[in-house]
Amino acid sequence: MQVLVLYYSRTGNTKQLAGAVAEGVREVAGCKALLRTPDTVTIEEFRDSDALVVGSPVYFGGMAAELKKVLDDFLKVRRQMEGKVGAAFATSAHPSGGKETTILAIHQAMLIYGMIVMGDPLDAGGHYGVACAGAPDAKTLDAARKLGARVARTARKLLA
Repeated sequence: MQVLVLYYSRTGNTKQLAGAVAEGVREVAGCKALLRTPDTVTIEEFRDSDALVVGSPVYFGGMAAELKKVLDDFLKVRRQMEGKVGAAFATSAHPSGGKETTILAIHQAMLIYGMIVMGDPLDAGGHYGVACAGAPDAKTLDAARKLGARVARTARKLLA
């Protein structure tokens, strides 16, 4: 079973969270994490993944244009994404920098794809998804691992 962790990172903060999400995916037996950026992901990898976790820095309260372009360009595989698990995470430079609106924008795109959207687990905050201002600390990286594991476990259950 494959989980695509798709992220854009300019400063490295979102990349760190993406790595932790991927670690969480790999903790679940039989699950593989595929880490990709907008310039490296293929439509086949996107379509063939059993779950999708998207991470973005906040740009004007929304996701990075590079990620939005992938979601726009890959719309032709929308029907193949229906019923798959989706989740999101975000980083910002400022404590109130629009992380939740960014996560919700990603969730909206996933809902349009027909995906089953989930937030982070209760023991990781229980909100829209993992988020941090600046570089992620140990607690945030742990929450990202928990999110990755939750997505992988849920996708595995749906495939059973």
